[in-house]
Amino acid sequence: MSQNTHLVYNIGDKPPLKKNLVYALQQLLAIMAATLLVPILVDGTGTYMSQPAALCGAGFGTLFYLFMTRRKSPVFLGSSFAFISPLAAAVAFGFLGIFLGAVFAGLVYIVIALIIKKTGSAWVNKLLPPVVIGPTVALIGLSLCGSAVNNLNNTAADPNGYSLVAILIGVIAFVITVWASTKGSKGMKLIPFVIGIAGAYVIALVITLLFGMDQSSVLHLVKTEAFDNMQLFTLPRFTFLGMFGAYPEAVNSLSHPAASAFADGVVPENYTVLSGIISLLVLFAPVAFVTLAEHIADHKNLSTIIDRDLITDPGLDRTLVGDGAGSIIGSFFGGCPNTTYGESVGCVAITGNASVSTIAIAALYCIVLSFFDPFVCFVNSIPSCIIGGVCIALYGFIAVSGLKMLQPVDLSDNRNLFVVAAILVPGIGGLTLNFGAVTVSSIATGLILGILINVIFNRGNRKA
Repeated sequence: MSQNTHLVYNIGDKPPLKKNLVYALQQLLAIMAATLLVPILVDGTGTYMSQPAALCGAGFGTLFYLFMTRRKSPVFLGSSFAFISPLAAAVAFGFLGIFLGAVFAGLVYIVIALIIKKTGSAWVNKLLPPVVIGPTVALIGLSLCGSAVNNLNNTAADPNGYSLVAILIGVIAFVITVWASTKGSKGMKLIPFVIGIAGAYVIALVITLLFGMDQSSVLHLVKTEAFDNMQLFTLPRFTFLGMFGAYPEAVNSLSHPAASAFADGVVPENYTVLSGIISLLVLFAPVAFVTLAEHIADHKNLSTIIDRDLITDPGLDRTLVGDGAGSIIGSFFGGCPNTTYGESVGCVAITGNASVSTIAIAALYCIVLSFFDPFVCFVNSIPSCIIGGVCIALYGFIAVSGLKMLQPVDLSDNRNLFVVAAILVPGIGGLTLNFGAVTVSSIATGLILGILINVIFNRGNRKA
């Protein structure tokens, strides 16, 4: 058991196997919805992007990350939303283009890791003091609130699907989760999300079976159609199989991409393979610089939760290589570049279970269950409102973790207030920077502005 009073299980602790299998299932459920949603948003036809393959890729990517960080960082890697636009464009080049884009993104992390290996990571703490990283972490949680609400009121699945019934079921999921975490037994407090999702799912299923078998009904909560044509085991549509010609019906060439890659719908006569490679580089590499900021913020946040500075041990160079190469590995299987998941960090914070063995088992679940069709069907059947309900807790804890980082900051000093304002207002307001095909997210925009204000006006201020 952990000696850290804030944790039930510390990084190196190994919970009893039977319990750990349940704890890992909870981690899996926490990251599942987002991981499976990315391939749908990129390619609704399922020709190039496969949900089971993305799940498998997340598992292998996470295992590599744990290996690279010497099992010192309880982080789960899942499909990154930041790469949805580049992936959608890369689909025109087929499986090879999708994978090559992920390689470019991963190499950005690896190159920066090599630089940090030579220069050290002390500059990171100077560049990102609590006055900068605190509101950035809070912003990550707050920026996800819209996603939670859209899931809660059922507009994520259907813009016209707003439903008070869905909101009620989602709130029930949230209340059950809170009850399990605060009033439940010691064992229940370690699996509040499993209990919350399971409890609300049973209620939603009863309502669906009794009153909502008509798919157009607002009472059709559980997506029973997800089980149509279900098989016991299926081979995921892996990216590497596509690259090696397993799916001849799909476009898979850098020399002859689909015309959809071009604005006028026509492949230029002077198009070359080099043109395609450069296009993919421009699409993916800049986005990797944006997700790099979130990588650092997530690890800073997790460091405060587990009372161990992950930037120095195992080191930012190792976490970056783990994340970057993990993205490449994840894309090799499932097409999606990976990223650190705030949902996983929130799960650690709420349950007090930072055991790396739990993360490892969750990754193994991803790999094994990607071949098990009933599980993927079950996950797809879970009402989005239930996911939205439990995400109120997950995203809220991320935001609160960031606010806690501000406790040592002197907010009576206007210089610090302006730094926080520079991060929160553009971030929450949704200010993005668009450079052609490259979009700098509102989180990254706020962080960049906050860093600049802090460097210019807060130099030498020790209370920042």
